Amino acid sequence: MRNKILIGLAILGIVLGAGSAYVLRTQPKPLPPAFKPASNPYQNGIYSNGIIETVQASGANVNIYPEVSGTVTQIPVSEGQHVSAGTPLLVLDDTVQRSTAESAKAQIGVAKANYRNLQAQYEKLKASWKLDQRSVSRDALDTAENAANAANASWELARKQYNAANALLGKYVVKALSDGSILSINTAVGSYVSNQGVYDTYSRGSVPVLVMGSSNTDLAVRCYVDEILIQRLPDPSRISARMFIRGTDINLPLKFVRIQPNVSPKIQLSSQRTERVDVRVLPMVFSFEKPKNITLYPGQLVDVYIGG
Repeated sequence: MRNKILIGLAILGIVLGAGSAYVLRTQPKPLPPAFKPASNPYQNGIYSNGIIETVQASGANVNIYPEVSGTVTQIPVSEGQHVSAGTPLLVLDDTVQRSTAESAKAQIGVAKANYRNLQAQYEKLKASWKLDQRSVSRDALDTAENAANAANASWELARKQYNAANALLGKYVVKALSDGSILSINTAVGSYVSNQGVYDTYSRGSVPVLVMGSSNTDLAVRCYVDEILIQRLPDPSRISARMFIRGTDINLPLKFVRIQPNVSPKIQLSSQRTERVDVRVLPMVFSFEKPKNITLYPGQLVDVYIGG
C-alpha cells in the first residue's frame, strides 16, 4: 500500500513538472505599441531632442525679476493672459518706501520755508545796504547771502532726495516691458521675492518670479545637436526638419530660424536638472505654426529629425 502511494506521488510530480515547464516555456504575446515610434523621414536625417518654446527674435523666454525686494501684495495678471507693454504684473509692499518718500516730501516744505525766510532777510539787508552802506556791515551782508545760498542748496537736495525716493517707489510695481503672454507665475500673494527671484519649494532653488513669452501664435522648437553630428548638418539654406509629438502619431514640419553658434555642455532636458554632462551640443531653433486641433505648450519635449 505504501509503495502504491509513493508511486502515485511520483507520477503526480512528473505531471506537475511537465505542466509547469510547458506553461513557463510559452511566450506571452507582446502588446501592440500605444503609438507608432518616430521614424527617420530622411535618408540621412540627424536625430535631436528638442523643447517647445515661444517664438523670440533672439534668446528664449523672458524671465522677470523685480529690481527691489519685498512681499507680494497683488498679482493683477494670470497665467496664459496676453498683456501689452506697461501692464502691471506684480505689486510689492511699499509701506516703508512710501513713508520715506512722504518724509522726503515733508523735508522739501521745511527746506523751502527756511530758504524763503533766509532769502527775505538777505533781501532786506541788501536793500538797506544800498540805501546806506553804513547801516549794514559788509560781513553781515555776506553772512546772510551765504545762509540763503546754503538754504537753497538744502532745498535742492531735498527735491533730489524726494525724486529719488519717488522713482524707487515706482520699482515696487513690476511692469511688462513688451507685449507678450504670461507663461508662468512662480509666486503668490504674501510671498517674499527679491532681485534673485523666488525660492521654489519643489526644486529647492531660485526661479524667476514670472516668465513671459511672445504673443505670437506660432511656436518654436529649440533642438540640441550632438557635437559629433555637427559636420553632418546640411547647409542652413537647405535645412529642413520634422517634429514628432511624443505619445502620438503626430508629426509636423519645421521652419529653420537660426543656429546659436555656441557649442555648450548638454543639460538633461528630461528631468530639467542643472547638472551638466560631458556631451556638448549645438542649439538650433526652428519655428512652426501651431495647428488648431493639436494641443501644444511651451516646455513640452519633442523628437526632431533634421535633414536636407
